[in-house]
This record gives sequence, C-alpha cells and structure tokens, in this order.
Amino acid sequence: MLKKNDSVQKSRKGPARKGGAARTGGFSPPSMISSPELLMGGSDDEFRQVVYLFVKVLGRLMTCREAFGAAINLTGSQFAVLVGVAYRQGESGITVKELSRYVHLAPTHVTTEVGRLHRRGLLEKKAGTEDRRSVLVSLTAQGEATVAVVAPFVRRINDILFGGVTATEFAAAHATFAKLARNSEYVLAELKQR
Repeated sequence: MLKKNDSVQKSRKGPARKGGAARTGGFSPPSMISSPELLMGGSDDEFRQVVYLFVKVLGRLMTCREAFGAAINLTGSQFAVLVGVAYRQGESGITVKELSRYVHLAPTHVTTEVGRLHRRGLLEKKAGTEDRRSVLVSLTAQGEATVAVVAPFVRRINDILFGGVTATEFAAAHATFAKLARNSEYVLAELKQR
C-alpha cells in the first residue's frame, strides 16, 4: 500500500525514463479488484466499465437534481430537502434526523438547508410533541405550492431517465446501491487512514 508521501514514480522498478522514450514490451496492469464474483474470466475489465458507467450516471443524476432545484430557485440539496419533507411530513412534520436518513444527506447539512428554506417561507418549524428539544419540519402553503409547480418537470425528466427500466431491474439497482452506500461508510474510514 502506498503511503501519503509515496509517489507512483517511487513504486516503479528501475530508473525513470527520460522524456517520452519508447519502452519495449507490453504492460499488463494489475487487477483493480480481487473479488472472484466480479472478475470475468480472470479480468476486471467489465468491473471497471461498470464503475465508469456508475460515475457517468451519478453525475447526470446530480445534474438533474440541480436542474430541479434551479427550476424553483433552489439548490439541488434544497430541492431534495423540500421534496423529502413533502413526502415524509405526515400530519405533524418530520424531524431533521429522520429527514436526513430519508434524503441521505448529513444531519448538519439538512439543518442548514432547513434553516434556509424556513427563512424563504417554504418550511415551518415547531417543537416536537414528545420531545420538546426536537424540531418538527413541515411545508408551508408556499412550500406546498412550490412542490406542486416543480412536480411536472421532475416527472417528465424521471420518465425519460428511467424509460424502459423494469420493476425488477429497479429493485436490483436499489439493492446494489444500498450495499454500496453501506460499504462506502467503511471506505471513508479507510481513506481517512491514508
């Protein structure tokens, strides 16, 4: 494993090539994964192709979320929080902690965005009924109108984006991304040690 100060140059065998000097022979890069289930015929090529595809799709999903927010003069995160409240507020509202879990954003980030949306008149905050220290968040009338205005645009884009995707494929994607989300927690801890 390379340490923080190690460079790829140091890990090479022999002296560094000068300029763009041609080298002889082919280079067979090492596999980037060791899981036998993800190696096809001993190769990680398909694995890497899927990862590249994930990155491309996730980037486009983020672009969509930013566009949804921009359509109602919000950021993508604010859009996610507003819509999250709309679908989870119930009769009495939703706590920041519950909202954070639902929209998969850090609680501190959700708290900040809730404050901004509250100042803009889209959300209201009130003390929790069971725990007076907790805050329940719900849409204002203006917030409801805003969600209603953006919904047709979101629906149109989602219909295009998920066109041809079956319920079975969607369920498989859900299960896969749930595992990746869990595993990514361990990855973040691992990266902090580098």
